[in-house]
Amino acid sequence: MADSGSKAGAAGTGNAAPAKPAAASAAPKPQNPAMRMMGMPNFRFKLPSRNWLIFLTITGSWFAAVIYDRREKRKIQQKWSHLVAHIAKEPLPSNELRRKLTVFLSAPPGDGLRSAREYFKEYVKPILVSGALDYEVIEGRKEGEIRAALAEKIRQRRRDAGESGAGASSPEDETTDAAKLLQEVRNNFGIHDEPGLKGDLVLGRNTWREYIRGIHEGWLGPLDAPVLETTEEDIPEVTPLSETPVVQQTTSSPPSPSATTTETTTSTSTTETTTPPSIDNQTSTEPPTPTKSEEDTKAAEKKKEEEKKEAEKKKGPTPSYLLPSDYASQPLPPTLPDVLEPSCPIYFPHILGFLNTPIRMYRFLNKRKVAESVGEEVAALVLAAQVREYKYGIEHTHTHTHAHDTSADASPVSSESSEPNNKALEPQWEQASLLEIEEADWHKSARRERPDALEREWLDPIVLDSRIASRMRRFVVPEEERERSQRIFEGQEWIRGEEKPADVPLWQMVKDYMGFGEDNHPSRKVVVGNYEGEFDE
Repeated sequence: MADSGSKAGAAGTGNAAPAKPAAASAAPKPQNPAMRMMGMPNFRFKLPSRNWLIFLTITGSWFAAVIYDRREKRKIQQKWSHLVAHIAKEPLPSNELRRKLTVFLSAPPGDGLRSAREYFKEYVKPILVSGALDYEVIEGRKEGEIRAALAEKIRQRRRDAGESGAGASSPEDETTDAAKLLQEVRNNFGIHDEPGLKGDLVLGRNTWREYIRGIHEGWLGPLDAPVLETTEEDIPEVTPLSETPVVQQTTSSPPSPSATTTETTTSTSTTETTTPPSIDNQTSTEPPTPTKSEEDTKAAEKKKEEEKKEAEKKKGPTPSYLLPSDYASQPLPPTLPDVLEPSCPIYFPHILGFLNTPIRMYRFLNKRKVAESVGEEVAALVLAAQVREYKYGIEHTHTHTHAHDTSADASPVSSESSEPNNKALEPQWEQASLLEIEEADWHKSARRERPDALEREWLDPIVLDSRIASRMRRFVVPEEERERSQRIFEGQEWIRGEEKPADVPLWQMVKDYMGFGEDNHPSRKVVVGNYEGEFDE
């Protein structure tokens, strides 16, 4: 009985089925036959890993912020460009020159001139080109060059108006002579400038400081450079030529006792001995001295010219003809107009340094706000429809850019002044505090003391004479034009006198951009002449 039971148990154990796995693996989804024939692997869509999600989130957010900011910036610039584009369509007589502006650019403290040029090209030039205005640029690489150039330009204007100075004649260079010759030719042909306001565009706080100094120096200062006062101690004593001793050549041999002559005979004998020998004797006894070749002479002259150019480059701007402390004592010139040319100060944010990287990143992602602020100022300059006086009082002590300030949000730097409260409450002209927020971003090298510098246009307090400051004007956008710009931004209006074109679909824009379609913008087409039969033999 026991054996049969044990055998049955053993047989039951040997015939038992194996245990099944806990979770059966799902069968893979069959691949597309076309993809399989092309050799493509069987992709499985799944979420990326945690590290990939962090990377894609950061980079995607950054690129999305940049793309959004550039898109809004382009729309804002188009808004202000379309606001002034109708001026380019206005007819101009053949004997009139287009309205010409003056643009003042200078290198920001601690940097070169390229940054100012790029800023002008990015924010200012598109609106000037849309309005078809002409302009000349006055650039300054060093501190004081804008002040010297503007002051000399005003002095030349006073000379042309008939005003004469008490000193020497006016300095005339090749540029001045060429400008006068060109103006004479235009006058002979009856060509004149377009009537109306012209205007000055000033970029940056440092340029604005020099601009104010140049206006005061040009209109209140003398026409000729002041003569430095010298005392009698500074003048060296010059002996006349007749009192200079005559150098006589003596020999080491002792004089003979028979050489007893008078002073007259001694002097005559001395002159006879010192006379140079004749040419015949010189050629017969001594060989001719070698002269410099023409190549050596040319090389020396070229070296002198290069040294002269280097000295001119190292030479700083022309010293000031008038110090700010002497403004009140100077009389007004008879050629001073009742109203000066209106000005347009432009906000120029520029900051350097590795520790300022967060501020620079913030500004990099908010260029649309700078485009709005600068675009409004430049549009007011191009339209020239309304100007106002600069204000005087306490409430205008620390304004940043313009009356409708929108650029304060373009930088997280606070605009609080470090001056004492009693000084901040003193009334002053609006020109003294314009663009003052930029000074907080200046590089420390701009505040470094220079013992050789007599005056510092960028650091010295701004001094304004009420007779000049009251004559200065500023461009302002009229309220109706500002409302029209908002309607242009919303797509309700277009360029004045033109109908808004139909919207082009995205695929058509891509097709035109790649060169497979017909471009609907004739301004971008290259006008080519008729080449038919030109290459026929």
